[in-house]
Amino acid sequence: MSDFKITVRPNGSYKILGPLVIVDPTGQEFNVPEGKAVALCRCGHSSDKPFCDGTHKEIGFKAEEAASPRDFD
Repeated sequence: MSDFKITVRPNGSYKILGPLVIVDPTGQEFNVPEGKAVALCRCGHSSDKPFCDGTHKEIGFKAEEAASPRDFD
Protein backbone atom coordinates (compact mmCIF):
# COMPACT_ATOMS: atom_id res chain seq x y z
CA MET A 1 0.00 0.00 0.00
CA SER A 2 1.30 3.47 -0.90
CA ASP A 3 1.47 6.51 1.31
CA PHE A 4 -1.72 8.38 2.00
CA LYS A 5 -2.26 12.00 2.98
CA ILE A 6 -4.54 13.53 5.62
CA THR A 7 -5.46 17.19 5.24
CA VAL A 8 -7.14 19.00 8.13
CA ARG A 9 -9.54 21.46 6.52
CA PRO A 10 -10.14 24.79 8.27
CA ASN A 11 -13.58 24.64 9.93
CA GLY A 12 -14.28 21.33 8.21
CA SER A 13 -13.53 17.67 7.79
CA TYR A 14 -10.39 15.57 7.58
CA LYS A 15 -9.74 14.91 3.87
CA ILE A 16 -7.87 11.66 3.33
CA LEU A 17 -6.39 10.76 -0.04
CA GLY A 18 -6.04 7.02 -0.67
CA PRO A 19 -5.19 4.32 -1.05
CA LEU A 20 -6.27 3.26 2.41
CA VAL A 21 -8.71 1.08 4.31
CA ILE A 22 -11.09 2.47 6.94
CA VAL A 23 -12.42 -0.12 9.42
CA ASP A 24 -15.50 0.73 11.49
CA PRO A 25 -16.20 -0.61 15.01
CA THR A 26 -18.07 -3.61 13.58
CA GLY A 27 -15.12 -4.61 11.40
CA GLN A 28 -16.70 -3.42 8.16
CA GLU A 29 -14.00 -2.24 5.76
CA PHE A 30 -14.18 0.70 3.37
CA ASN A 31 -11.49 0.63 0.68
CA VAL A 32 -10.48 4.01 -0.68
CA PRO A 33 -8.58 3.49 -3.96
CA GLU A 34 -5.38 5.28 -4.89
CA GLY A 35 -6.02 8.86 -5.93
CA LYS A 36 -9.54 8.93 -4.47
CA ALA A 37 -10.46 10.99 -1.41
CA VAL A 38 -12.82 10.56 1.52
CA ALA A 39 -13.85 13.16 4.11
CA LEU A 40 -14.12 12.11 7.75
CA CYS A 41 -16.20 14.03 10.29
CA ARG A 42 -14.35 16.30 12.67
CA CYS A 43 -17.26 18.22 14.21
CA GLY A 44 -18.98 15.16 15.69
CA HIS A 45 -22.41 16.00 14.24
CA SER A 46 -22.47 14.06 10.95
CA SER A 47 -25.40 11.67 10.57
CA ASP A 48 -23.10 9.46 8.44
CA LYS A 49 -20.16 9.02 10.86
CA PRO A 50 -17.34 8.43 10.46
CA PHE A 51 -17.89 10.15 7.12
CA CYS A 52 -18.57 13.87 6.75
CA ASP A 53 -22.03 14.89 5.53
CA GLY A 54 -21.42 18.67 5.58
CA THR A 55 -23.23 19.30 8.87
CA HIS A 56 -20.24 21.33 10.11
CA LYS A 57 -21.33 24.13 7.75
CA GLU A 58 -24.87 24.17 9.18
CA ILE A 59 -23.79 24.26 12.83
CA GLY A 60 -21.01 26.82 12.36
CA PHE A 61 -18.17 24.48 13.39
CA LYS A 62 -14.95 26.45 13.93
CA ALA A 63 -11.49 24.91 14.23
CA GLU A 64 -8.70 26.75 12.47
CA GLU A 65 -5.87 26.14 14.91
CA ALA A 66 -2.66 24.60 13.61
CA ALA A 67 -1.19 21.43 15.06
CA SER A 68 1.72 21.72 17.49
CA PRO A 69 5.04 20.24 16.36
CA ARG A 70 5.49 16.65 17.55
CA ASP A 71 8.22 13.99 17.72
CA PHE A 72 6.93 10.57 16.69
CA ASP A 73 9.99 8.54 17.59
